[in-house]
Amino acid sequence: MQKRASPVSDAPRAWARALPVSFVLIWSTGFIVARYGMPHAPPLTFLSMRYALSLLCFGIWVALSRPAWPRDARQWVHLMVCGVFMHAGYLGGVWAAVKAGIGAGTVALLVSLQPVLTALWLASRTTDETTADAGVSRQQWLGLFVGLAGLTLVVWRKLGTGEITAWNLGLAIFALLSITIGTLYQKRYVAPCDVRTASTVQLLAALLVTWPLTWFESGVLAWHPQLIGALAWSVLMLTLGGSSLLYVLLQRGAATRVTSLFYLVPACTALLAWVLFGEALTPSMLVGMALTVAGVALVLHNGPLQRAKRVAAGE
Repeated sequence: MQKRASPVSDAPRAWARALPVSFVLIWSTGFIVARYGMPHAPPLTFLSMRYALSLLCFGIWVALSRPAWPRDARQWVHLMVCGVFMHAGYLGGVWAAVKAGIGAGTVALLVSLQPVLTALWLASRTTDETTADAGVSRQQWLGLFVGLAGLTLVVWRKLGTGEITAWNLGLAIFALLSITIGTLYQKRYVAPCDVRTASTVQLLAALLVTWPLTWFESGVLAWHPQLIGALAWSVLMLTLGGSSLLYVLLQRGAATRVTSLFYLVPACTALLAWVLFGEALTPSMLVGMALTVAGVALVLHNGPLQRAKRVAAGE
């Protein structure tokens, strides 16, 4: 007779299954926080304060717990490169795009293409004999077409309203490329190490890149309660919580689970933006979002591609 697993032995597995869901829920609020704090601070100034305060929190945490630091100088370089892409590039692009007038729901939808780019890259780079058939299939091409059609429907409807311009669309695409490159780079080059010290190195790199750019920003920093609330949430929940969870998930090889949930972020963000800021949530937007979700699902849920992702993720 098969033994039933005890609650104690099931607890770690339940915790591991909850990590991707927790990450996505936290990550969804990042676009809302950007919209919430934007009227009261230039984007790079806000992010520089966020990185500095996050470094202070991680510094206290590291001092109290004394975790191991990366010993290999190359790992320090790899972590800093990840910090530039996944913090400075991605967040800088998102916040600058929101400041330039694009809606939180729209930028979330654009950035939601990240798992598609990541998955297709992993499939194209997998040359192991067990994944020789991991190329782009007809189902994936169909998914790309459907997803892009949905994205085009949403974006096209907003072009005439003045919300989407060439400038803020370019910033959103820059953020998309940054998070995609950073995710792939971390998975490929960063060896497992303590999340506290790794995050400290990444945030330091992001601050060193972002802070000098604030000298060229226009706008005034106003210490409004909304700004203080956005800053507190960004530091405590998004950086210490969300970014640390992302690092842990990538190191644990849970990339496929994160990817499969990632495309739920735009819908959550759009709903929150509609409730909190009155951003438009028209039938055409809902149809476009549904098409985008369906397209991403077709791309991701493919046998050869799934095998490619599992090999690349070490699963």
